[in-house]
Amino acid sequence: MIPPLSRLHARLGYTFRQPELLEEALTHRSASARNNERLEFLGDALLNMIIAEYLFQSYPKASEGELSRLRASLVKGETLAELARDLKLGDWLRLGAGELKSGGFRRESILSDTLEAIFGAVYLDDGLPPCRQLILHLYQNYLTRLASASELKDPKTRLQEYLQARQQTLPVYNVLEVRGEPHAQSFLVECVAADARAVATGASRRKAEQEAARQLLEKIQ
Repeated sequence: MIPPLSRLHARLGYTFRQPELLEEALTHRSASARNNERLEFLGDALLNMIIAEYLFQSYPKASEGELSRLRASLVKGETLAELARDLKLGDWLRLGAGELKSGGFRRESILSDTLEAIFGAVYLDDGLPPCRQLILHLYQNYLTRLASASELKDPKTRLQEYLQARQQTLPVYNVLEVRGEPHAQSFLVECVAADARAVATGASRRKAEQEAARQLLEKIQ
């Protein structure tokens, strides 16, 4: 049995003037033609704007690329799903029979989309300020322990910047072997720089190069 919406209001710290908006935000397309997809579209845009605004004001010296990496770490589906689990949002989901049987109330994509739909519903219910307040409240712990922009750079970028700062030759990446069928390939790649070498495998050339760069950076630092 789905708990009363008043309990979710308490968890959110927000009470809907139009509870039907919240009900729509909690309804998956498997359950009804009137579902949360449109609200999720709106909520996604609001989330990106509000987080971008917060980062712009909080990190005045950060570059556009650094701000983009910080925002991406916050608005990704994994983070949204973690927030939804903290709220126990799965208890209130309206799912079709198939999604119920397959455990849709635990699925990351459904949880993250539903939370974004709630952001859209709050905006339609009472405007931008309450929506901003809700998002920043839910993200409070993430924002206080937010990694520095440099920590969010990918290994290849960090390795290149490390070498450039020491006026050393940039790394060279070589594909040593490609294994498996075309639909399930594995790449063996080496990264060579600073008189050191690292070899790694990955499901794509890019992933293998990133892992090789990470290992080489650990060796030479």
